[in-house]
Formats: sequence, C-alpha cells, structure tokens
Amino acid sequence: MNSGNFTSRLALALVLAGAAAAHTGAHTPADDAGKAKAQGDPAQNVRARPDARAYFTDLELLTHEGRKVRFYSDVLEGRTVLINVIYTNCKDACPLITQHLNQVRGLLGDRFGREIVFVTLSSDPERDSPAALRGFAEAQNADLSGWVFLTGAKPNVDHILKKLGQFSPSVEAHSTLLIAGNVPAKRWAKIRPEAPPIAIAERLKLLADDPRPGAPAAR
Repeated sequence: MNSGNFTSRLALALVLAGAAAAHTGAHTPADDAGKAKAQGDPAQNVRARPDARAYFTDLELLTHEGRKVRFYSDVLEGRTVLINVIYTNCKDACPLITQHLNQVRGLLGDRFGREIVFVTLSSDPERDSPAALRGFAEAQNADLSGWVFLTGAKPNVDHILKKLGQFSPSVEAHSTLLIAGNVPAKRWAKIRPEAPPIAIAERLKLLADDPRPGAPAAR
C-alpha cells in the first residue's frame, strides 16, 4: 500500500471519528491535549516523582496471551516504549493506527523488541478479553514478540489510563495520541498518530539513545 495514501486514510479516519464524537462520543483526537492536562501528563509528573513505579503503578494486567503482568515492573521498567489505546470493536481508527504502527515497527529494524517495545492498552477491558485482543493483534499482523496488548480488571486499566492521561469514561472516546518514553531516562513525548512512520521511528530512536536519568522531557 502506498504510504502517502495510507497516511491520508488514517488522517481521514481520525477526522471523521472526531466529527462523530460531537454526536456519539466516538474518538476525540482534538481533545487529547486537554484530557492529558486534566488527568495528568506523564512527561511532567514522572519527572516530579522519583519513584516511577509508584506513579505508573504496578497494578496487575493480562496480556493478549493470557499472562498476568505487573504494569511497571513487567511492562515498562528498563525499556523505551510506545504506548497507544484501542478497543477491539473499533472499525476505523484503531485498526488503521495499528497498521500505521506496524510500518513504524518495520523501520525500527532489530531495535524493535530488543530496545523498543510497543504497548497497546484496551479502553474496553470489560469486553476485550485476552482472546479478543489476540484476535485483533493477529488480524493486524501485530501478534509479535516485542508488542504486548493489555487488558485486565476495569479498575486497574482505568487507573493506569488516568495516569497516562489517556482515560475517557466512554470506550469510544479514548485518546488516539501515542505516548513514547524512555522509562529509565524519564524522557517522554506525545506523538500524533497520523505522523509519518519515519518520523515516529526516528523519535523513538532518539528517545532510546538517551540514557541520562532525569533528562528533560522530549517535546
């Protein structure tokens, strides 16, 4: 598929989803920055809190393979991560963003899964079982080592999404922003999902290459 056409389709899906949100509460990318400010911005808050485990929490979640994991110690600790939010019944933006990230993955080469991992959280944990998430991942060619899809008890998932500034009371109105971070260095960035794959990949490489603890957040 032509990358320009794909990016145009993704941008159109986000625009249409945002328009639908005015009537139905669907994806609202235009409101993402406001939500992050209201709920807490990890780029600001993690620097203010020396204990990242306490900030992000170590609540238990389930992977798309059915494994129990702790969010900080098993998923984030020691890694550079790209985090996004989906729900498996989504028919437009979520599949397109996942395919977009698959292009990013390809541009990372052997750094994907070794230095940089992808983390996809469900905004609909009550319906998104591990099996549902695995089916979604397989359909998007994203059932890969180095890419984990997470669900779990709704209070745990909601709490983590709030910490990330990605929570919405409506499943469909979840944030489409990407959250990228070098966890040990406490460097974090918010990335628009329609950004070109090469731009996202280069941003991730720059984040991963900075080992300085307490470095200023990327902007």
